[in-house]
This record gives sequence, structure tokens and C-alpha cells, in this order.
Amino acid sequence: MHIEFRHLRTIKAIHEAGGLAKAADQLHITQSALSHQVKGLEDQAGVELFVRRSKPLRLSAAGLRLLRLAEQVLPQIEATLAEFTGLRDGKSGRMHIAIECHACFEWLFPVLEEFRRSWQDVDVDIRPGLAFDALPALMKEQVDLVVSSDPEEIPGIDFIELFDYQAVFVASKDHPLAQKDYIDAKDFRGETLITYPVERTRLDVFSQLLIPNKVEPETVRQAELTAVILLLVASNRGVSVLPDWVVREVKYSSDYITRPLTKDGITRRLYAAIRSDERDKPYMKRLIELARVEARKLQQA
Repeated sequence: MHIEFRHLRTIKAIHEAGGLAKAADQLHITQSALSHQVKGLEDQAGVELFVRRSKPLRLSAAGLRLLRLAEQVLPQIEATLAEFTGLRDGKSGRMHIAIECHACFEWLFPVLEEFRRSWQDVDVDIRPGLAFDALPALMKEQVDLVVSSDPEEIPGIDFIELFDYQAVFVASKDHPLAQKDYIDAKDFRGETLITYPVERTRLDVFSQLLIPNKVEPETVRQAELTAVILLLVASNRGVSVLPDWVVREVKYSSDYITRPLTKDGITRRLYAAIRSDERDKPYMKRLIELARVEARKLQQA
């Protein structure tokens, strides 16, 4: 027996309408076509699906079994079709994010909280474990957006500008370097540098200042949380370099100062890396818009 979705819809429509004529109207076919469909289905099943000469038309035991199947299957089919429509129209989908910028967790969570209120059908997830293989993961469609400060020329990948920030030196107000107007690479010699637990090439202080100038601090100490880094700095246990907006946002204490790195400062830019063919998806555009709005708030704080 070969059962099609139209057969299930037919059984359900006749049961709900109580007759062939009304069911045919609901299904937008002629009564004759509906009768032929029912007879063909009964021939396949080898049993009658309706109790003839009853008003309203009633399902037989075999017909009731098909009706139960229709009531189970059709809602699932309709839900799946609705999901496909949402995917096609850009109203639903997947937003798995990898972050190369460790400090960006402080900025990203408010963005995602606002995003989920309007886009509840988009599956949002953060994949910090992929942080340092993030761009290959994006190309393989394992993630859908990468927050990065290091744009590359990759076919099929777009880097969309989010916002600029300054990497700033942070030290206790009692630290000798607090007396300087700005900090050079040589000033880190003999210092304990407190950083996030990530590769040096992903830290602005190393990639933009220390490595190019071949300077090595005396000690590198790592801490996972920004608040812990600032606590250690305020206690004069070391110095750090953080994005300016992070220091303003956390506002842990008044016992530390910030200074520019080099006389001209070091400005960096954050990007959202996405696959080119997903750039115009409505939910993707909305997330990037919210990210920029949140960034402006941080910069004005």
C-alpha cells in the first residue's frame, strides 16, 4: 500500500467535513476527483475506509487508523514546511559564533540578549573552543560568524567593520609607569604582564608592540576574567593592556590608571567575518546592526 500525504489530508478533510462535497471544497478539487481518490486508496488497502450510507459520512475502523496517522504526521509536515519558509525568508536559521577576541565576551552578551528577543527562531550559540581555528571553521560552515581583529583575504568570506578601539596600558596608580604620559615597548622590560589565557599572537600588546620591538616582559601571568586582571593590577601585582572600552565597561576600581601605548596610540578594529552568501540574511544584518549599536554605547560610556 502506497500512502501519500494527499491521502492523509483527504481522510482528515472528509472526517472534519462529514461528507465528500464539503471536503472537496476544502481541498479545492472536484467531488468526482475526491471519490476516485478514496476508491483508489480503498483498493490499495483492500478494506473500506468509510461506513457507506451514513450521514454524516463516518470513518470505518481502518479509516480511523489512517486518521490517527494523519493527525500525527500532518502537523509535523506543516511545522517542517514553516521552518523551510522561515529559512528561505531569513526569519530563522543558525547563528553559531566563534570569538578570536577574548575580551569581546563583555561586549557580545548584551548584543545576543537583545537579538534573541526579536529572533527567537534563530539558534544562537557561542563556540569559544573554536576561537583559534575560527576562520577555517567558518569556511567549513561549522560556525556562522567570527569576531576578529585580523582580517584576511579569503574567497567567499566577508569582513564587516564593527568598531575601532584603542589598546591601553593599565597599571596601579602607585606604579612608577603611572607618571608617564604614554608607554613604549621598552617600558615592559622587568614588568609582570597580566593577560588573558590566549596565544600571544592574538594579544594586541604582543602582536602590535612587543613582538615587533623584540621586547619580552619579565613575567607573563594569565587570568581568565577582566575583573580579576583589574584586581591584580590595582593591587600592583603587575600591569596589563586591555581594550579601552573594556576598562570603561568593567569599572572595577579607581586604584588603577590607563595610558596610551606609544605616543600616537595603537588603534585596532573589530570585524564580523561571515560567509559572503549569508551577508544579506535579515537576522545576520540585524545582529551586526545591534553589535554596532552596543559598540557605540561602550565608546560613549
